[in-house]
Amino acid sequence: MTSSFAVDVQGGTLAVHELAGDADSPTTVLAVHGITANGLSYATLARRFPAGVRLLAPDLRGRAESAAITGPWGLAAHAADLIAVLDHLGLDRVPAVGHSMGAYVLALAAARHPDRFERVVLVDGGIGFPTPPGADVDAMLAAVLGPAQAKLSMTFADQAEYLDFMRTNPAITETEALGPQIAEDLQRYLFHDLVPREGGVLGSSCVPDAIRADGADTMIDTEVLTAASRLTMPGRLLWAPRGLQNQTPGLLPPELVGSAELGPLIRTEFVPECNHYSIMFADHALDRVLDAILG
Repeated sequence: MTSSFAVDVQGGTLAVHELAGDADSPTTVLAVHGITANGLSYATLARRFPAGVRLLAPDLRGRAESAAITGPWGLAAHAADLIAVLDHLGLDRVPAVGHSMGAYVLALAAARHPDRFERVVLVDGGIGFPTPPGADVDAMLAAVLGPAQAKLSMTFADQAEYLDFMRTNPAITETEALGPQIAEDLQRYLFHDLVPREGGVLGSSCVPDAIRADGADTMIDTEVLTAASRLTMPGRLLWAPRGLQNQTPGLLPPELVGSAELGPLIRTEFVPECNHYSIMFADHALDRVLDAILG
């Protein structure tokens, strides 16, 4: 059963979901979600955790139950929020996992605060790729994110209409087809993003300014793009062959992974037969993720 608590951060309160274990668990793992996602995206992984391991997944600022935070935006703010969560709980060092944009956030936090992270797992994100000078960030975000970006300016009559729209993304439909429990987890995480809007319709909770600032940081911020090279703790970079819209190559093409400058203790691992979403839901992929987290 999921429970939540609030942590005071700059600009408001951060909602943190306890998806596995409890306060008496000897090990706590911190999980960081993607750019338009939320903490409930880790529910499927949480069910695989062994006894004695607690999984905490915040809704990052500008999303879901943390949408009321007034800023600042950007990955540095998220990194500070992760440290605030650890401080709130009195945790010195933890293993942590970040998916997609969450991998960039985690890499930045761990590079800035190496004493707070025992191990880091970067899932289909966290390493930089060259962005052409003067590139249009909004256009690049729209191209990469597809429906995940388009939903920010849309409204929906109900959850069913929203789900139908998200199913226009073949990466989502492939993930949903993995089984009834996974489909339920996926839908719960997607619906956690919806909030009431004027006129009785529903819309995304994501704050557009937050999404744009965060997306820009993953593309053009030098500290963010080089953070993985400064990691001093053990870790793993897991990457999928297909991307956010099930396209090939994926978000991290093989040549990018092969040429990435990573911390000396960070290993790379290819996860076959998955896309950017299903790497966090498919059984064979989560076997790799869990192994990487728990060592």
